[in-house]
Amino acid sequence: MIEKPNTPPVLRAQNLVKRYSEGDATVEVLRDVSLHIDAGEMVAIVGASGSGKSTLLHLLGLLDTPSDGYVEVDGKRADSLNETARSRLRNQRMGFVYQFHHLLPEFSAVDNVAMPLIVRREKRALARERAREVLVQVGLEHRMDHFPGQLSGGERQRVALARALVTRPGCVLADEPTGNLDRYTAESMFELLLKVNKEFGTALAIVTHDPALAALAHRQLYIEKGKLVES
Repeated sequence: MIEKPNTPPVLRAQNLVKRYSEGDATVEVLRDVSLHIDAGEMVAIVGASGSGKSTLLHLLGLLDTPSDGYVEVDGKRADSLNETARSRLRNQRMGFVYQFHHLLPEFSAVDNVAMPLIVRREKRALARERAREVLVQVGLEHRMDHFPGQLSGGERQRVALARALVTRPGCVLADEPTGNLDRYTAESMFELLLKVNKEFGTALAIVTHDPALAALAHRQLYIEKGKLVES
């Protein structure tokens, strides 16, 4: 992968710590984690259940705030932003895919995909046009007007990926994107993620238990008991 000189990473985490209080006790879920994800890079975040990898992804995606440390997006520190500015930055520069698709059941595939653009107050017709383009790119041109209940699990996850891509984000963060799929469908999803990374040039940060998916990434980051132990 060739990176332009002096181009800041899409995402950078510096000395991240996350603590939660449980009664009189304090639990440290993440401990001094620093990492970066460059433009166009595919990074797998691997670790046992409870190791802190999903917490890390939430902090990288500005869905939660660290107890210490900070996150930079395109070289801009996010810790100085208020919640409105953080939400705007998430909408503009990030996409999200989860193990469970979180599609809105009352909306068609195209309207689910268009939603981030509608939230951005773009015209509905233009948002739906862009949504249709991305659905074609993920192989769902024949299912655009179907509702989530009419789609297979793999198709629903493709819609979720299209929704993550519709804003043309710098990075898509995926939390166990194949964890709820059978092996054949998961392999198809792997291929689609590779296509997205190569053709869209979108950086991917993927939390996974699956060694086959992790092996596809440019780098693997291993989290153990809240610490980054290997890269």
